Amino acid sequence: MSKTQSTATQQFDTLFLGPARTYGALSLEYTEKLVAAQFEAFRAYTDLSLAQARAWLDVKDAEGLKQVVESQQKAAQDLGERVKGDAEKVVTLSQEYLQKGQKLAEENVKAASSAK
Repeated sequence: MSKTQSTATQQFDTLFLGPARTYGALSLEYTEKLVAAQFEAFRAYTDLSLAQARAWLDVKDAEGLKQVVESQQKAAQDLGERVKGDAEKVVTLSQEYLQKGQKLAEENVKAASSAK
């Protein structure tokens, strides 16, 4: 390979392939974190729902009914807090992704400017 071809290949890698790989890795990392957060939330919501269903099956008298109704109110409150926390987690992940993407774009502009 000639020196010119080698330089052209290196510049192509620096300007296109390298940034594409880095952005791909960033996107994959974000997707993995987002899917993990969604699975975690789904599991928590499912566990809560199943626990409430089991509680209803155990009702045998008026006192049991009273306890289940009270636990439902507490579960609804806990669920609301969980949903809020999960939403905040997704917002944080998204902001982190956008910040890293912006930094990557800035680095790529600098690399492109210095490659000329």
